[in-house]
Amino acid sequence: MERKISTITLDNCTTNDKAVEDLLDKLDSSSLMLGGKLLHMCCCAHILNLIVKDGLAGLGDGIERVRDSVGFWSATPKRHEMLEKTCRLINIEYSRRLNLDCKTRWNSTYIMLSIVVLYRDVFYRLSLRERLFNCCPTTAN
Repeated sequence: MERKISTITLDNCTTNDKAVEDLLDKLDSSSLMLGGKLLHMCCCAHILNLIVKDGLAGLGDGIERVRDSVGFWSATPKRHEMLEKTCRLINIEYSRRLNLDCKTRWNSTYIMLSIVVLYRDVFYRLSLRERLFNCCPTTAN
């Protein structure tokens, strides 16, 4: 393995740090670039995900309210049908299906938000009609 490894790209978590440390103990550091100082490269996609996650945390409960709303209207075919009917009723084209995000993938949160913003008036209208829908995002969110 020596003289064949230049870097290892891993997420930044303590178990990975420990694994790289253990690997460095087993390898001859003189056979590695810069004595192994660059062996552990942090995954830039993971770093970007952490940065965006921190930024979204500053939005308070707004993202959670959106997630809850998407989950509520996607939970049953009947609710989904009510959402589509309300779109037609107030002349908003139902062009994109609601899509719940994956909390660990910032781009899926972006997609969810970009779809929900199209239907913000629909959500408001539905909040007036459906008493169980108590998670409608507010204008402040």
